[in-house]
Amino acid sequence: MIMWCQRIISQLKGYRYYSQHTSTIYALSSGQGKCGVAVIRVSGSKAANAILKMTDPSDLPKPRMAALKYVHDPVTKEKLDRGLILWFPGPKSFTGEDCCEFQVHGGPAVVSSILTALGKLDHFRPAEAGEFTRRAFFNEKLDLTEIEGLADLIHAETDMQRKQALLQMEGTLSNLYNQWRKTLLQNVAHVEAYVDFSEDENIEEDVLRVANEQLLKVKIEIENHLADGRRGERLRDGVKAVIIGEPNAGKSSLFNTLSNRQAAIVTPIAGTTRDLIELHININGYPLTLTDTAGLRSNTCDIIEIEGISRAHNSVKSSDLVLFVIDSTIITKKLQVENNLIKALNEHVSDLNLAVIDEDEPYTVSELCEMLKCIFLFNKTDLLSPEEQLNLIKVTNGENINCVSCATGYGFPLFIENLTTHLKDLCGCPSAENPTLTQIRHRHHLSQCCYYLSKYFTVIKDEDLPLAAHQIRKSLTHLGKITGQVSSDEILNIIFKDFCIGK
Repeated sequence: MIMWCQRIISQLKGYRYYSQHTSTIYALSSGQGKCGVAVIRVSGSKAANAILKMTDPSDLPKPRMAALKYVHDPVTKEKLDRGLILWFPGPKSFTGEDCCEFQVHGGPAVVSSILTALGKLDHFRPAEAGEFTRRAFFNEKLDLTEIEGLADLIHAETDMQRKQALLQMEGTLSNLYNQWRKTLLQNVAHVEAYVDFSEDENIEEDVLRVANEQLLKVKIEIENHLADGRRGERLRDGVKAVIIGEPNAGKSSLFNTLSNRQAAIVTPIAGTTRDLIELHININGYPLTLTDTAGLRSNTCDIIEIEGISRAHNSVKSSDLVLFVIDSTIITKKLQVENNLIKALNEHVSDLNLAVIDEDEPYTVSELCEMLKCIFLFNKTDLLSPEEQLNLIKVTNGENINCVSCATGYGFPLFIENLTTHLKDLCGCPSAENPTLTQIRHRHHLSQCCYYLSKYFTVIKDEDLPLAAHQIRKSLTHLGKITGQVSSDEILNIIFKDFCIGK
Protein backbone atom coordinates (compact mmCIF):
# COMPACT_ATOMS: atom_id res chain seq x y z
CA MET A 1 0.00 0.00 0.00
CA ILE A 2 2.81 2.41 0.95
CA MET A 3 4.71 1.64 -2.28
CA TRP A 4 1.52 2.17 -4.32
CA CYS A 5 1.00 5.59 -2.66
CA GLN A 6 4.60 6.55 -3.39
CA ARG A 7 4.13 5.68 -7.08
CA ILE A 8 0.95 7.76 -7.25
CA ILE A 9 2.68 10.73 -5.60
CA SER A 10 5.58 10.39 -8.01
CA GLN A 11 3.22 10.30 -11.00
CA LEU A 12 1.34 13.35 -9.72
CA LYS A 13 4.63 15.22 -9.30
CA GLY A 14 5.44 14.61 -12.96
CA TYR A 15 1.87 15.38 -14.02
CA ARG A 16 1.87 18.74 -12.19
CA TYR A 17 5.02 19.66 -14.08
CA TYR A 18 3.98 18.43 -17.50
CA SER A 19 0.42 19.68 -17.34
CA GLN A 20 2.11 23.04 -17.94
CA HIS A 21 4.90 21.72 -20.20
CA THR A 22 3.20 19.71 -22.96
CA SER A 23 5.29 21.06 -25.83
CA THR A 24 7.59 18.86 -27.85
CA ILE A 25 11.08 20.33 -27.65
CA TYR A 26 14.04 20.24 -30.01
CA ALA A 27 17.64 21.46 -30.02
CA LEU A 28 21.11 20.86 -31.40
CA SER A 29 22.58 18.32 -28.98
CA SER A 30 26.10 18.25 -30.40
CA GLY A 31 28.56 21.15 -30.34
CA GLN A 32 28.08 24.42 -32.20
CA GLY A 33 30.15 25.24 -35.27
CA LYS A 34 31.27 23.38 -38.37
CA CYS A 35 31.69 19.62 -37.90
CA GLY A 36 31.28 16.36 -39.76
CA VAL A 37 28.09 15.26 -38.01
CA ALA A 38 25.52 17.20 -36.00
CA VAL A 39 22.93 15.60 -33.71
CA ILE A 40 19.53 17.27 -33.35
CA ARG A 41 17.41 15.89 -30.52
CA VAL A 42 13.60 15.96 -30.25
CA SER A 43 11.56 14.95 -27.18
CA GLY A 44 7.86 15.03 -26.36
CA SER A 45 4.50 13.49 -27.15
CA LYS A 46 4.61 14.72 -30.77
CA ALA A 47 8.20 13.62 -31.45
CA ALA A 48 7.05 11.02 -33.98
CA ASN A 49 5.65 13.82 -36.17
CA ALA A 50 9.18 15.09 -36.75
CA ILE A 51 9.97 11.83 -38.54
CA LEU A 52 6.58 11.31 -40.18
CA LYS A 53 6.37 14.86 -41.61
CA MET A 54 10.02 15.65 -42.29
CA THR A 55 11.62 12.47 -43.68
CA ASP A 56 11.38 10.38 -46.80
CA PRO A 57 10.34 7.58 -46.62
CA SER A 58 8.01 8.89 -43.94
CA ASP A 59 7.66 5.79 -41.74
CA LEU A 60 9.00 5.36 -38.21
CA PRO A 61 12.23 3.34 -38.09
CA LYS A 62 12.52 0.35 -35.79
CA PRO A 63 13.20 1.57 -32.24
CA ARG A 64 16.88 2.27 -31.58
CA MET A 65 17.82 1.31 -35.17
CA ALA A 66 19.36 3.91 -37.49
CA ALA A 67 17.62 4.54 -40.82
CA LEU A 68 19.09 6.55 -43.70
CA LYS A 69 16.50 9.08 -44.89
CA TYR A 70 16.13 12.37 -46.71
CA VAL A 71 15.14 15.28 -44.47
CA HIS A 72 12.82 17.91 -45.94
CA ASP A 73 10.87 20.99 -44.89
CA PRO A 74 7.38 19.95 -43.64
CA VAL A 75 5.70 22.87 -45.47
CA THR A 76 7.65 23.48 -48.69
CA LYS A 77 8.92 19.86 -49.02
CA GLU A 78 12.35 21.22 -49.98
CA LYS A 79 15.12 18.70 -49.37
CA LEU A 80 17.42 19.89 -46.59
CA ASP A 81 19.87 17.00 -46.15
CA ARG A 82 20.19 13.24 -45.94
CA GLY A 83 21.14 11.60 -42.65
CA LEU A 84 20.54 8.91 -40.06
CA ILE A 85 17.25 9.01 -38.18
CA LEU A 86 16.76 7.23 -34.85
CA TRP A 87 13.50 6.62 -33.00
CA PHE A 88 13.33 6.10 -29.21
CA PRO A 89 9.73 5.51 -28.06
CA GLY A 90 9.11 6.33 -24.40
CA PRO A 91 9.68 5.33 -21.72
CA LYS A 92 12.87 3.71 -23.05
CA SER A 93 14.59 6.96 -23.90
CA PHE A 94 16.86 9.49 -22.19
CA THR A 95 13.97 11.73 -21.14
CA GLY A 96 11.41 8.95 -20.66
CA GLU A 97 9.28 10.53 -23.41
CA ASP A 98 9.07 9.73 -27.11
CA CYS A 99 12.35 10.93 -28.62
CA CYS A 100 14.04 11.00 -31.98
CA GLU A 101 17.40 12.14 -33.31
CA PHE A 102 18.47 13.59 -36.63
CA GLN A 103 22.13 12.80 -37.28
CA VAL A 104 22.91 15.07 -40.21
CA HIS A 105 25.86 16.88 -41.77
CA GLY A 106 27.28 19.45 -39.38
CA GLY A 107 27.38 22.52 -41.58
CA PRO A 108 25.77 25.59 -39.97
CA ALA A 109 23.37 26.05 -42.90
CA VAL A 110 22.16 22.43 -42.67
CA VAL A 111 21.63 22.61 -38.92
CA SER A 112 19.89 25.98 -39.13
CA SER A 113 17.51 24.83 -41.87
CA ILE A 114 16.46 21.69 -39.96
CA LEU A 115 15.92 23.60 -36.71
CA THR A 116 13.81 26.13 -38.62
CA ALA A 117 11.81 23.30 -40.19
CA LEU A 118 11.14 21.69 -36.79
CA GLY A 119 9.78 25.02 -35.58
CA LYS A 120 7.07 24.85 -38.26
CA LEU A 121 5.50 21.72 -36.70
CA ASP A 122 2.52 22.18 -34.38
CA HIS A 123 3.31 22.14 -30.63
CA PHE A 124 7.09 22.16 -31.27
CA ARG A 125 9.38 24.73 -29.67
CA PRO A 126 13.13 25.15 -29.05
CA ALA A 127 14.35 23.56 -25.82
CA GLU A 128 15.61 25.64 -22.93
CA ALA A 129 19.03 25.02 -21.38
CA GLY A 130 18.99 21.72 -19.47
CA GLU A 131 15.39 20.96 -20.37
CA PHE A 132 16.02 17.46 -21.74
CA THR A 133 17.75 16.52 -18.49
CA ARG A 134 15.02 18.20 -16.43
CA ARG A 135 12.40 16.04 -18.19
CA ALA A 136 14.55 12.96 -17.53
CA PHE A 137 14.51 13.86 -13.83
CA PHE A 138 10.74 14.37 -13.65
CA ASN A 139 10.20 11.09 -15.48
CA GLU A 140 12.51 9.38 -12.94
CA LYS A 141 15.11 8.36 -15.51
CA LEU A 142 17.82 10.10 -13.44
CA ASP A 143 18.00 11.38 -9.88
CA LEU A 144 19.81 14.57 -8.88
CA THR A 145 23.12 12.88 -8.01
CA GLU A 146 23.16 11.18 -11.41
CA ILE A 147 22.33 14.47 -13.12
CA GLU A 148 25.16 16.18 -11.25
CA GLY A 149 27.43 13.35 -12.39
CA LEU A 150 26.32 13.94 -15.97
CA ALA A 151 27.09 17.66 -15.66
CA ASP A 152 30.51 16.86 -14.20
CA LEU A 153 31.18 14.42 -17.04
CA ILE A 154 30.38 17.08 -19.62
CA HIS A 155 32.76 19.52 -17.89
CA ALA A 156 35.49 16.98 -16.99
CA GLU A 157 38.94 18.11 -18.13
CA THR A 158 41.10 15.29 -16.75
CA ASP A 159 40.93 11.51 -16.76
CA MET A 160 40.33 11.20 -13.01
CA GLN A 161 37.52 13.77 -13.17
CA ARG A 162 35.97 11.72 -15.98
CA LYS A 163 36.17 8.50 -13.95
CA GLN A 164 34.60 10.08 -10.88
CA ALA A 165 31.82 11.75 -12.89
CA LEU A 166 31.04 8.55 -14.80
CA LEU A 167 30.75 6.54 -11.59
CA GLN A 168 28.38 9.12 -10.13
CA MET A 169 26.33 9.26 -13.33
CA GLU A 170 26.03 5.46 -13.22
CA GLY A 171 24.46 5.70 -9.75
CA THR A 172 27.20 4.80 -7.24
CA LEU A 173 26.26 7.67 -4.92
CA SER A 174 22.56 7.24 -5.60
CA ASN A 175 22.68 3.54 -4.69
CA LEU A 176 24.51 4.27 -1.43
CA TYR A 177 22.13 7.05 -0.37
CA ASN A 178 19.05 5.02 -1.34
CA GLN A 179 20.36 2.12 0.72
CA TRP A 180 20.57 4.40 3.76
CA ARG A 181 17.14 5.83 2.96
CA LYS A 182 15.64 2.34 2.79
CA THR A 183 17.03 1.53 6.25
CA LEU A 184 15.70 4.78 7.70
CA LEU A 185 12.25 4.22 6.16
CA GLN A 186 12.08 0.69 7.48
CA ASN A 187 13.01 1.71 11.00
CA VAL A 188 10.81 4.80 11.23
CA ALA A 189 7.94 2.50 10.26
CA HIS A 190 8.92 0.07 13.04
CA VAL A 191 9.22 2.83 15.64
CA GLU A 192 5.84 4.30 14.67
CA ALA A 193 4.28 0.83 14.64
CA TYR A 194 5.61 0.26 18.14
CA VAL A 195 4.01 3.54 19.25
CA ASP A 196 0.63 2.62 17.74
CA PHE A 197 0.55 -1.09 18.54
CA SER A 198 2.87 -1.57 21.52
CA GLU A 199 0.12 -3.45 23.36
CA ASP A 200 -0.36 -5.83 20.44
CA GLU A 201 1.20 -9.26 20.83
CA ASN A 202 2.29 -9.20 17.18
CA ILE A 203 4.85 -6.44 17.83
CA GLU A 204 8.16 -7.99 18.84
CA GLU A 205 9.60 -6.68 22.08
CA ASP A 206 13.06 -6.12 20.64
CA VAL A 207 11.87 -3.98 17.71
CA LEU A 208 13.35 -0.83 19.27
CA ARG A 209 16.66 -2.54 19.99
CA VAL A 210 16.97 -3.66 16.36
CA ALA A 211 15.97 -0.19 15.13
CA ASN A 212 18.61 1.43 17.34
CA GLU A 213 21.29 -0.93 16.06
CA GLN A 214 20.44 -0.32 12.40
CA LEU A 215 20.13 3.45 12.82
CA LEU A 216 23.46 3.62 14.65
CA LYS A 217 25.05 1.64 11.82
CA VAL A 218 23.71 4.12 9.23
CA LYS A 219 24.86 7.07 11.34
CA ILE A 220 28.40 5.68 11.58
CA GLU A 221 28.49 4.96 7.83
CA ILE A 222 27.41 8.53 7.01
CA GLU A 223 29.99 9.96 9.42
CA ASN A 224 32.71 7.87 7.77
CA HIS A 225 31.47 9.01 4.37
CA LEU A 226 31.73 12.64 5.50
CA ALA A 227 35.25 12.11 6.90
CA ASP A 228 36.78 11.77 3.43
CA GLY A 229 39.10 14.77 3.59
CA ARG A 230 36.97 16.41 0.85
CA ARG A 231 38.76 14.27 -1.73
CA GLY A 232 35.84 14.03 -4.14
CA GLU A 233 35.14 17.77 -4.04
CA ARG A 234 38.84 18.51 -4.53
CA LEU A 235 39.01 16.20 -7.55
CA ARG A 236 35.89 17.80 -9.03
CA ASP A 237 37.07 21.39 -8.52
CA GLY A 238 40.85 20.93 -8.85
CA VAL A 239 43.66 20.90 -6.29
CA LYS A 240 44.80 24.42 -5.38
CA ALA A 241 48.60 24.55 -5.56
CA VAL A 242 50.67 27.66 -4.88
CA ILE A 243 54.30 28.22 -5.89
CA ILE A 244 56.26 30.21 -3.31
CA GLY A 245 59.87 31.15 -2.66
CA GLU A 246 62.33 34.02 -2.61
CA PRO A 247 62.56 36.43 -5.56
CA ASN A 248 64.44 34.92 -8.49
CA ALA A 249 64.34 31.38 -7.06
CA GLY A 250 62.75 30.13 -10.28
CA LYS A 251 59.07 30.15 -9.36
CA SER A 252 57.88 31.53 -12.69
CA SER A 253 60.19 29.15 -14.54
CA LEU A 254 58.58 26.25 -12.66
CA PHE A 255 55.14 27.70 -13.45
CA ASN A 256 55.98 27.83 -17.17
CA THR A 257 57.53 24.35 -17.16
CA LEU A 258 54.50 22.74 -15.51
CA SER A 259 52.03 24.60 -17.73
CA ASN A 260 54.16 23.83 -20.81
CA ARG A 261 53.98 27.42 -22.07
CA GLN A 262 55.39 30.85 -21.37
CA ALA A 263 52.53 31.94 -19.13
CA ALA A 264 54.62 34.04 -16.74
CA ILE A 265 57.34 36.58 -17.56
CA VAL A 266 60.81 35.34 -16.58
CA THR A 267 63.74 37.76 -16.21
CA PRO A 268 66.98 37.83 -14.18
CA ILE A 269 65.51 40.79 -12.27
CA ALA A 270 64.35 39.81 -8.77
CA GLY A 271 60.69 40.63 -8.11
CA THR A 272 59.46 40.45 -11.72
CA THR A 273 56.20 38.75 -10.66
CA ARG A 274 54.08 41.13 -8.59
CA ASP A 275 50.57 39.67 -8.77
CA LEU A 276 49.02 36.20 -8.73
CA ILE A 277 48.95 34.26 -12.01
CA GLU A 278 46.65 31.24 -12.17
CA LEU A 279 46.36 28.35 -14.63
CA HIS A 280 44.49 25.04 -14.73
CA ILE A 281 46.71 22.10 -15.70
CA ASN A 282 46.50 18.31 -15.86
CA ILE A 283 49.04 16.21 -13.94
CA ASN A 284 48.64 12.54 -14.89
CA GLY A 285 44.85 12.78 -14.82
CA TYR A 286 44.55 14.97 -11.73
CA PRO A 287 43.34 18.60 -12.05
CA LEU A 288 45.68 21.22 -10.62
CA THR A 289 44.91 24.92 -10.24
CA LEU A 290 48.43 26.33 -10.18
CA THR A 291 49.21 29.84 -8.88
CA ASP A 292 52.47 31.74 -9.35
CA THR A 293 53.15 34.35 -6.68
CA ALA A 294 55.40 37.29 -5.89
CA GLY A 295 58.77 36.47 -4.35
CA LEU A 296 58.78 36.49 -0.55
CA ARG A 297 61.14 38.88 1.19
CA SER A 298 60.96 41.34 4.08
CA ASN A 299 63.45 44.01 2.98
CA THR A 300 61.35 45.81 0.38
CA CYS A 301 59.75 49.25 0.46
CA ASP A 302 57.96 48.87 -2.88
CA ILE A 303 54.23 49.26 -2.17
CA ILE A 304 53.21 47.08 -5.13
CA GLU A 305 55.64 44.32 -4.16
CA ILE A 306 54.46 44.43 -0.54
CA GLU A 307 50.87 43.92 -1.74
CA GLY A 308 52.02 41.03 -3.96
CA ILE A 309 53.79 39.39 -1.00
CA SER A 310 50.65 39.79 1.12
CA ARG A 311 48.58 38.08 -1.58
CA ALA A 312 51.13 35.28 -1.77
CA HIS A 313 50.80 34.61 1.97
CA ASN A 314 46.99 34.62 1.68
CA SER A 315 47.17 32.15 -1.22
CA VAL A 316 49.26 29.80 0.90
CA LYS A 317 46.56 29.82 3.61
CA SER A 318 43.80 28.84 1.16
CA SER A 319 45.84 26.30 -0.81
CA ASP A 320 45.78 22.50 -0.72
CA LEU A 321 49.44 22.17 -1.67
CA VAL A 322 52.51 24.43 -1.70
CA LEU A 323 55.44 24.05 -4.09
CA PHE A 324 58.29 25.65 -2.16
CA VAL A 325 61.05 26.66 -4.60
CA ILE A 326 64.53 27.34 -3.18
CA ASP A 327 67.62 28.42 -5.09
CA SER A 328 69.99 25.48 -4.61
CA THR A 329 73.01 27.79 -4.80
CA ILE A 330 71.81 29.53 -1.61
CA ILE A 331 71.30 26.20 0.19
CA THR A 332 74.71 25.03 -0.98
CA LYS A 333 76.38 28.12 0.49
CA LYS A 334 74.67 27.48 3.83
CA LEU A 335 75.76 23.85 3.75
CA GLN A 336 79.34 24.91 3.15
CA VAL A 337 79.24 26.97 6.36
CA GLU A 338 77.57 24.23 8.38
CA ASN A 339 76.72 20.90 6.79
CA ASN A 340 73.26 20.72 8.39
CA LEU A 341 70.35 20.54 5.95
CA ILE A 342 67.65 20.72 8.62
CA LYS A 343 69.14 23.87 10.14
CA ALA A 344 69.53 25.48 6.70
CA LEU A 345 65.89 24.75 5.78
CA ASN A 346 64.55 26.00 9.11
CA GLU A 347 66.50 29.24 8.74
CA HIS A 348 65.17 29.71 5.22
CA VAL A 349 61.56 29.14 6.31
CA SER A 350 62.03 31.57 9.21
CA ASP A 351 63.63 34.23 6.98
CA LEU A 352 60.55 34.20 4.74
CA ASN A 353 58.17 34.56 7.74
CA LEU A 354 56.42 31.29 6.93
CA ALA A 355 56.75 29.80 10.43
CA VAL A 356 58.12 30.52 13.88
CA ILE A 357 61.22 28.38 14.36
CA ASP A 358 62.79 27.34 17.67
CA GLU A 359 66.54 27.21 17.04
CA ASP A 360 66.98 24.65 19.81
CA GLU A 361 64.27 22.36 18.44
CA PRO A 362 64.18 22.79 14.65
CA TYR A 363 61.59 20.96 12.58
CA THR A 364 62.56 17.91 10.54
CA VAL A 365 62.03 18.04 6.77
CA SER A 366 58.92 15.86 7.12
CA GLU A 367 57.52 18.10 9.83
CA LEU A 368 58.11 21.20 7.70
CA CYS A 369 56.38 19.53 4.74
CA GLU A 370 53.37 18.62 6.86
CA MET A 371 53.16 22.01 8.57
CA LEU A 372 53.47 24.01 5.33
CA LYS A 373 51.56 21.46 3.17
CA CYS A 374 54.55 21.67 0.84
CA ILE A 375 56.89 19.90 -1.52
CA PHE A 376 60.43 21.30 -1.45
CA LEU A 377 62.17 21.95 -4.76
CA PHE A 378 65.86 22.85 -4.89
CA ASN A 379 66.01 24.62 -8.26
CA LYS A 380 68.95 25.78 -10.43
CA THR A 381 71.03 22.65 -9.85
CA ASP A 382 72.57 23.35 -13.27
CA LEU A 383 74.45 26.28 -11.67
CA LEU A 384 76.22 23.99 -9.18
CA SER A 385 79.58 22.38 -9.74
CA PRO A 386 79.63 18.56 -10.09
CA GLU A 387 80.97 18.27 -6.52
CA GLU A 388 78.24 20.54 -5.17
CA GLN A 389 75.57 18.57 -7.05
CA LEU A 390 76.83 15.28 -5.57
CA ASN A 391 76.85 16.73 -2.05
CA LEU A 392 73.31 18.13 -2.46
CA ILE A 393 72.05 14.76 -3.69
CA LYS A 394 73.76 13.08 -0.75
CA VAL A 395 72.30 15.33 1.98
CA THR A 396 68.78 15.27 0.46
CA ASN A 397 68.71 11.50 -0.07
CA GLY A 398 65.68 9.99 1.65
CA GLU A 399 64.10 13.38 2.33
CA ASN A 400 60.97 14.82 0.70
CA ILE A 401 63.06 17.19 -1.41
CA ASN A 402 63.27 17.37 -5.20
CA CYS A 403 66.51 18.57 -6.81
CA VAL A 404 65.57 20.05 -10.20
CA SER A 405 66.62 22.44 -12.91
CA CYS A 406 63.91 24.34 -14.77
CA ALA A 407 66.54 25.34 -17.33
CA THR A 408 67.61 21.79 -18.29
CA GLY A 409 64.67 19.67 -17.10
CA TYR A 410 66.89 17.74 -14.70
CA GLY A 411 64.94 15.96 -11.96
CA PHE A 412 61.49 16.66 -13.40
CA PRO A 413 60.38 13.06 -14.10
CA LEU A 414 60.97 12.17 -10.44
CA PHE A 415 59.33 15.41 -9.27
CA ILE A 416 56.21 14.79 -11.41
CA GLU A 417 56.00 11.28 -9.96
CA ASN A 418 56.23 12.74 -6.45
CA LEU A 419 53.66 15.42 -7.27
CA THR A 420 51.25 12.80 -8.66
CA THR A 421 51.54 10.82 -5.42
CA HIS A 422 50.60 13.94 -3.44
CA LEU A 423 47.64 14.63 -5.75
CA LYS A 424 46.44 11.05 -5.39
CA ASP A 425 46.56 11.42 -1.60
CA LEU A 426 44.60 14.68 -1.82
CA CYS A 427 41.98 13.48 -4.34
CA GLY A 428 41.87 9.72 -3.90
CA CYS A 429 41.21 7.28 -6.72
CA PRO A 430 37.58 7.02 -7.91
CA SER A 431 36.04 3.57 -7.37
CA ALA A 432 32.56 2.07 -7.37
CA GLU A 433 33.28 0.36 -4.03
CA ASN A 434 34.06 3.63 -2.25
CA PRO A 435 32.03 6.50 -3.77
CA THR A 436 33.05 9.94 -2.58
CA LEU A 437 31.22 13.20 -1.94
CA THR A 438 31.54 15.64 -4.82
CA GLN A 439 29.23 18.51 -3.88
CA ILE A 440 29.01 20.90 -0.94
CA ARG A 441 25.23 20.43 -1.23
CA HIS A 442 25.57 16.71 -0.44
CA ARG A 443 27.86 17.40 2.52
CA HIS A 444 25.37 19.86 4.03
CA HIS A 445 22.40 17.49 3.85
CA LEU A 446 24.38 14.47 5.09
CA SER A 447 25.64 16.53 8.04
CA GLN A 448 22.03 17.47 8.82
CA CYS A 449 21.02 13.83 8.48
CA CYS A 450 23.64 12.88 11.10
CA TYR A 451 22.51 15.74 13.32
CA TYR A 452 18.91 14.47 13.44
CA LEU A 453 20.02 10.87 13.96
CA SER A 454 22.05 12.10 16.95
CA LYS A 455 18.92 13.86 18.24
CA TYR A 456 17.03 10.57 17.80
CA PHE A 457 19.39 8.76 20.15
CA THR A 458 19.09 11.59 22.68
CA VAL A 459 15.29 11.56 22.55
CA ILE A 460 14.92 7.77 22.57
CA LYS A 461 16.64 7.65 25.98
CA ASP A 462 13.72 9.65 27.36
CA GLU A 463 11.33 7.15 25.72
CA ASP A 464 9.61 9.92 23.76
CA LEU A 465 8.93 7.66 20.77
CA PRO A 466 6.78 10.05 18.66
CA LEU A 467 9.48 12.73 18.88
CA ALA A 468 12.16 10.10 18.16
CA ALA A 469 10.32 9.02 15.01
CA HIS A 470 10.12 12.68 13.97
CA GLN A 471 13.94 12.92 14.09
CA ILE A 472 14.23 9.96 11.71
CA ARG A 473 11.81 11.63 9.34
CA LYS A 474 13.89 14.82 9.41
CA SER A 475 16.92 12.70 8.49
CA LEU A 476 14.94 11.16 5.64
CA THR A 477 14.03 14.62 4.36
CA HIS A 478 17.68 15.63 4.06
CA LEU A 479 18.63 12.37 2.32
CA GLY A 480 15.74 12.91 -0.08
CA LYS A 481 16.97 16.42 -0.89
CA ILE A 482 20.27 14.98 -2.14
CA THR A 483 18.72 12.61 -4.67
CA GLY A 484 15.72 14.80 -5.51
CA GLN A 485 13.02 12.74 -3.83
CA VAL A 486 12.46 15.94 -1.84
CA SER A 487 13.15 18.95 -4.04
CA SER A 488 12.41 22.60 -4.64
CA ASP A 489 12.44 24.70 -7.80
CA GLU A 490 15.34 26.74 -6.43
CA ILE A 491 17.56 23.66 -6.02
CA LEU A 492 16.58 22.30 -9.42
CA ASN A 493 17.30 25.60 -11.18
CA ILE A 494 20.79 25.73 -9.66
CA ILE A 495 21.57 22.19 -10.82
CA PHE A 496 20.11 22.42 -14.33
CA LYS A 497 21.80 25.74 -15.11
CA ASP A 498 25.05 23.79 -15.61
CA PHE A 499 23.62 22.23 -18.79
CA CYS A 500 23.69 23.82 -22.21
CA ILE A 501 20.90 23.87 -24.78
CA GLY A 502 20.30 20.33 -26.09
CA LYS A 503 21.23 18.53 -22.86
